[in-house]
Amino acid sequence: QVQFVESGGGLVQAGGSLRLSCAASGETFGLNPIGWYRQTPGVRREIIAAVSTGGGTNYAESAKGRFTISRDNAKKMVYLQMNNLKPEDTAVYYCNFLTPEPWGQGTQVTVSS
Repeated sequence: QVQFVESGGGLVQAGGSLRLSCAASGETFGLNPIGWYRQTPGVRREIIAAVSTGGGTNYAESAKGRFTISRDNAKKMVYLQMNNLKPEDTAVYYCNFLTPEPWGQGTQVTVSS
């Protein structure tokens, strides 16, 4: 079973940047596409970026042009570079496979206006 540990969140002003990191355990990391998800209270968790095993990427419309997802299979790490942050990006951010395993604790991102 894979475990995910997210980090890198924090409080940032609108227009600022953050880089989220996700450390994964287990032997199947390199065999699966993986994504970054986010959730706000009362709202369903949504996927905002995904990266395939070969490095191909896809983004939700809200993330296009501002966020960049990447992975390092050797280190079992996934990253999300977030630029030009907006207050509506405020959420708890999680990483997981596209067929999710148990969720980690997430990392809180708060963007002030």
